[in-house]
This record gives sequence, structure tokens and C-alpha cells, in this order.
Amino acid sequence: MTPFSPATATLAGLPARIPFLLIPLAGLAVFAWIIRRRLEPLLRAAPDPRRGQTGARLLLVLKIWLAQWRHPRYLLAGVLHIILFFGFLVLGARSTQLVFLGFIDGFSLPGFGHAYDVLKDYAATATFVAVAILAVRRAAFKPARYAVPADMGKDHTPEALLILGMILTLLLSESLFEGSLLAAAGGTASPLTLAWAFRHALASAPVPVLGHLNLAGYAVHDLTFFLFLCFLPLGKHFHVITSLFNVFWMRVETGNVKPVRHGVGDAQLDEIKSFGVKKFEDFTWKHMLDFYSCADCGRCSDRCPANFVKRPLSPRFISIKARDYAFAHYPLLGSAVEGKPLVGSIFSEDEIWSCTTCGACEEECPLGIEYVDKIVDLRRGMVDEGLVPQSMQKPLGAIEKRGNPWGKLEKKRADWCADAGASVKQVDKGDTAEALYFVDSITSYDDRMQKIAQASARILDKAGVDFVVLGKDEKDSGHDVRRFGEEMLFQSLKEQNTEGIRASQARRIVTNDPHAYNALKHDYPGIPPVQHMSELIAAGIESGKLRMRTPADGRTYTYHDPCYLGRHNGVYDAPRQALDAIPGLKRVEMEGNCRDRSFCCGGGGLMLFYEPHEEQRMGVVRVEMARKAGADVIVTACPYCLTNIEDAIKVAGLEGKMEAIDLCELVDGHLQND
Repeated sequence: MTPFSPATATLAGLPARIPFLLIPLAGLAVFAWIIRRRLEPLLRAAPDPRRGQTGARLLLVLKIWLAQWRHPRYLLAGVLHIILFFGFLVLGARSTQLVFLGFIDGFSLPGFGHAYDVLKDYAATATFVAVAILAVRRAAFKPARYAVPADMGKDHTPEALLILGMILTLLLSESLFEGSLLAAAGGTASPLTLAWAFRHALASAPVPVLGHLNLAGYAVHDLTFFLFLCFLPLGKHFHVITSLFNVFWMRVETGNVKPVRHGVGDAQLDEIKSFGVKKFEDFTWKHMLDFYSCADCGRCSDRCPANFVKRPLSPRFISIKARDYAFAHYPLLGSAVEGKPLVGSIFSEDEIWSCTTCGACEEECPLGIEYVDKIVDLRRGMVDEGLVPQSMQKPLGAIEKRGNPWGKLEKKRADWCADAGASVKQVDKGDTAEALYFVDSITSYDDRMQKIAQASARILDKAGVDFVVLGKDEKDSGHDVRRFGEEMLFQSLKEQNTEGIRASQARRIVTNDPHAYNALKHDYPGIPPVQHMSELIAAGIESGKLRMRTPADGRTYTYHDPCYLGRHNGVYDAPRQALDAIPGLKRVEMEGNCRDRSFCCGGGGLMLFYEPHEEQRMGVVRVEMARKAGADVIVTACPYCLTNIEDAIKVAGLEGKMEAIDLCELVDGHLQND
């Protein structure tokens, strides 16, 4: 039996259980009202079916949300957040129990006995320490990624400190409530915990004083709890509520982009009057939920290559500005306010065009926020309005007319075959084969990149693959055309290429271009399975069809993961297996900037034609990363990466000291000829 209880106490001569019942009723009513208003734009949003794949989604929740998988990438902040997160989970049950204790004497959640009491006391203490460190860090040692430029909104430090203050208040008031109760009853607390400290500090206090402190601790906790709950949806800490749902509905598959409009097939696109996102309500409900879920941690922008080189893009502010827009145009009181077009008001054209769609922001986000689809949809809207950068108009027009961004003649697409050193069949000459080698535009027409096509042909020949190319019937894969917002042009390219693929009678497709690989794999339904050359090489080495000889130069190699081979499609091991199969080759990793944290070269297909405002080339940054890793040679598996990195080596003044080479070229040069 406890010596006192908030449910049996009195306040100003009235039973305390009355206000302790009214506080949660009022708090929940206000919270429900706020949530209803916050949901209003989502109810007006574009559709976004996220049904199915429940098992995969639950696994994402367990990994990304519950296990906090991505947080330790930023070690100090990550560990502190993990402590805070699990403290919330453990102490949430205690706060719920306390709410009922205010009007039900002796209330206890089923199954919560002594073991839970020990757990929650240590959880409260650990959380207290973590929150104190976070508060000092926010106030005095704020990381640069938290900064908010004047034109991007307000600094969120005061809000963060207020929330941390509320959490500290909840922890201290609960521990005061517990400690005063133990002191009055002569009980013991878990050693070296907050409750233990309060119990010993109050050991000599008279019982009436302990009763008043106990009631005060309860009242402060009750009020703070519901103030905290109602404050969460008013700012960046909305993610405390929305994160679970956002992770559950995050994208399960990578590499693809959302259709122009869900529920509208490609054949019906001509019937759509407006493409892409122009006004806020054109976003899907999931993308609006993304805006609400942004924790403003800055990790996306910290890993964004465009932001790193000072292009006018920071993924973090895509979310923050959109959330501020939602709060302003869907106020808690009053009617929704008619908004202006997003591009030109809260987003600039250069901001949206600066994205390379590399996916680094999405890979880093601990809450499953998606950016690539939003960028693509905003571009679709700009293209629909004729807002296309001048430097992009010519290559897009050339693709429409000739099927390649340089406007070169279709009949020259297979000219590289003459010097391939292997017999190359061509569909446009009536040939068919078991495998189709899809070359794509840059490897077909660029003099330097044609060497990759020729090396690939020799590798295919030595691996015993019966292959064919489309020749003049091949068009640009349209990968970057689609991601630059020109949906109808992409559909035309897809239709023409699909006809050629079917004419080849191939049962599989091979390509050395990750952009073509990604497009064929995700954007071309109903075609044979697609394989990247690195995967074919690794399989050939494992089967013994491809055998290597020892390299002679003894230099140090590093592998650069192309964004659309690695992050978007998870192909990390095959290229490394190919390199490691070359006897004597010394390979180093760009630690912290490899695999799923690889740094974009800045190429990305049509990005070769875009003229961004930036302080430094992304490729130069990447070359410096390789140099610091001790590499002499940068190996990549993408013609666009090779183009940018070779140029970057020259710009960085490292010509003659460093070299870039494609994986196919390197492997071809070390294959045994027997």
C-alpha cells in the first residue's frame, strides 16, 4: 500500500482526480484536433498506393525504425539518439501508467512488475544523460549541418532546446514522483539512478512534505506530457509521431521512379492535362508525410554531392520549406490558403535542376524520406511549363530527332564494331542471338567511351556469350530523359527500344552503362532480365570461362561505385570480385565514401550537358578522395563516371600521377588469350 496517491489527493479542497482526469481529456482532444488539421493536405494530395509487400515493410520497420540502423553512421549523434529513442519506448509505458494513476488509485499496467521498474529507472537515467549532452551540443557545439541560411527559414535550435527541456522535465518530475514515494514508504531504488538520487536526497523529509512533492511531481509530469504531445505536430519534432508510419510506407524497391500519376497507364498519358508537381497538392500523400517526418538532422544534405560543391540545392530544405508551406497554407485555425506555384516561390529552378538523382540523401535518411521522386515530379512540372535550362534544350531535341544527345546519325551508332577485335552481330542486319548487348548513346558515339564497348565485346566473346547489338535500331535508353522530366520523350524511346529488343530474340540483356542498366531493369516492363557487365565478368571468373594474368604495373587501385549500379541497384561485390581476381592487384577502399556512401561523380547522363553554378566539380572531390586513400588508379564501371573522373584528374592537376579506367578495359587487358 502506497502512503499517498494523486487519485486520492486533494487540490484546493477539491479531489485531485478531477483535474487529473480533465488534463488528459483536454490534451487528447487538442491533439486530435491538431492531427486532423495536419492531415488535411494529405487528404487533398495525389494518390500513392503503397499496398502490398507487408512482410518487406515490417522488416524495414524493424531495421530502420526500431533497430535505428542508419543512426550510427554519425556516431556521437547516432548513439545519443538511440539512447533517447529506446528511452522513449521504455518510458512511454510509464507515462501512460502515470496518466491513469491520476484518477485510478493503484493503477498498474498488466505484467509491469519489479523488472520493469528497474529497467525504466536506468532508462530514465541514461536518457537524462543523453538529453543533457544533446542540449549542450545543440546550444554550444552545433554541427555545421544544422545551420539554416536566412533565405531557407528559421533556425530550429530554440525549438530543439525547448523539446529537450520538456524531456528533461518529464524525466525529473517522474523521478521526483518515484523518489518521494520510496522515501515515504522506506523502499529502495535501483542504485545510481535518478529515482535513487531523489530517494536519498529526500530521506529525511517529513511525510507531509513528501506528499506535497509527490503530488507536485505528478502534476508537472501530467501537464508537461500533454503539452509535449500537443507541441510535437507544430514543428520538426512531428517526426516523433510520424516516423513509424513513414518508415512502414517508405520505398521498398530502389532505382525506379514514380509514374506521372498513379492509376494512369502509359497509354493514357496523352489524356493528362498537367504533368508533374506544380502546386503543393500535386505531391502525393506519402511525400507530404515525408515533409512532416523530416527531423532536420541535416544528414541528407551533408552527404549530398550537389550541396557539397555549393550548388543551390540542399535536400534538407526541400522538406523543411515544404513543411513550412504546409503549416502556413493549412493553418490550425481558419481555412486553407490558396498557394502559388511551388517553383518560383519556395523552390528555385536551379535548385531543382542541380540534383543528380544519385540517391545519397535517401540512403542516409534514418526516416525513409524520399527525394528523387519529388525532384523528378517537380521537373516534370517545369518541363510541362517550358522551364527547361537553355543548355538542356539542344541535347533533348537531338534525342528526339536522332535518338542520341549529340544528334549524330543513327547509322553511325555501331561504327565502334569495326575495331572491336571480335565478331559483333547486329539486329539491324537481321541477326539474332541469345544475349543482347545494349550499348547506349555515350558508349556508342564518344571516341573514348567506344573503347569500353570494344573491350566489352571481347569479354563477351571470350566468355562464350552469343550476343547481338541493336545497331542503328538502338535509341538512347532514356534513363536520364525520364529523370529530367521529359516523360513523353522517354515513352517514345522506350517503345522504339522495346521493339528492337524483341526483334533480337534475346533471352537476356547485358550492358556496361549503369544508367541503361537501371532504365532497362526498372522502366522497361516485359523485357528479358538485365545484367551489368561487372556481374557477367564476376560470373565468368567464378565459372572459369574468364581467366586473368598478373598485372605488371604494381600500382594501387580503388573502385568508384557508380550511383546507379551501387546505391540504386545494390551491385557492390561483383566489380570488386573482378578486380580481386587479377593476381597481384593491390586494391584500397575510399573508406567512408564507398559502397552505399559513394560520392557521385556529377555525370549522370544528361548532367554532362547541364551548366550548374558550383564552387568545385564533384569529380574533383571524388578524385581527391581516391588520392587520400592512396590510389594511383580509379576504376569505375560507368562511362559517365569515367568521363567525369578523367576530366577531374586534369582539372585537379594530377594528370600523369593518377589514371581512370573502366572495369571492362582493365579486365580485358588482363584476360588470358588461350
